Amino acid sequence: MKTPKRIQPLVDDGLVDEVKSQLMSGKEASVYVVRCGDKIRCAKVYKDASQRSFKQAVAYREGRKVRNSRRARAMEKGSGFGREQQEKVWQSAEVDALYKLAVAGVRVPEPYGCFDGVLLMELVTDDEGYVAPRLNDVLMSEEQALEDHQTMIGYIVKMLCAGLIHGDLSEFNVLVDEYGPVIIDLPQAVDAAANNNAEWMLARDINNMRDYYTQFAPSLASTEYAKEMWALFEKGELTADTELTGEFTQQDTVADIAAIMQEIDAAREEELARRERINEAQQGVDESKFNWAD
Repeated sequence: MKTPKRIQPLVDDGLVDEVKSQLMSGKEASVYVVRCGDKIRCAKVYKDASQRSFKQAVAYREGRKVRNSRRARAMEKGSGFGREQQEKVWQSAEVDALYKLAVAGVRVPEPYGCFDGVLLMELVTDDEGYVAPRLNDVLMSEEQALEDHQTMIGYIVKMLCAGLIHGDLSEFNVLVDEYGPVIIDLPQAVDAAANNNAEWMLARDINNMRDYYTQFAPSLASTEYAKEMWALFEKGELTADTELTGEFTQQDTVADIAAIMQEIDAAREEELARRERINEAQQGVDESKFNWAD
């Protein structure tokens, strides 16, 4: 097939010898099957921010650290340079996560590097050499569903212990080869300790897996791995080898309504004071313009 424009520089540099076919086109990237020497790999071409339909990207980026202070300030201001740097961080997040999770013992495609918005990585195949199917396209027995679900829970635990949450995990982001599940699509991976949305994103990932496997193994419907896992993580008691039960008992506590209302009132007063400071500063700017005009 004709070489896509974004992959042509990799061909020119000898990183890719041939683009064989397009594998898929998604909300954040297009994936192609490519030949690199005598190896068949895949090339993930990230779409520009203006073309991506990935929702709530800001919520996923929260807590991501940028070492270069100039880049961090530009990203906060949203300048042209800042948006360009934000794109680079978004694109590099997946390859960073792939390396980190492979070390942690999570099955993910092996990455070979990210070059100008194109991620070269392993093409996951089945036992006959064809592209491995997504979990959504796989039928299985109850026994297999229970086994694979347990495997996925183990991977999620290892991810969390490595400080990451997938953030968009579902049956569409898992491939199945002859050895079992392989987790893919990680550009939105969340920093578990620094993102305020971490708990509910983890719960959504886990519950998506539970709900999918439940259609083959109904006994999984009543499991509470998300709550159990997060409770242990918050207490610092979760390890990669922790054996979870899938059971969780909510500890009932009496809310201190007075204390909560005090916090709300304090936050309201702080916001009012902040707005007054902004108004005063704006008035000062306007007055200086007026004086300059005189």
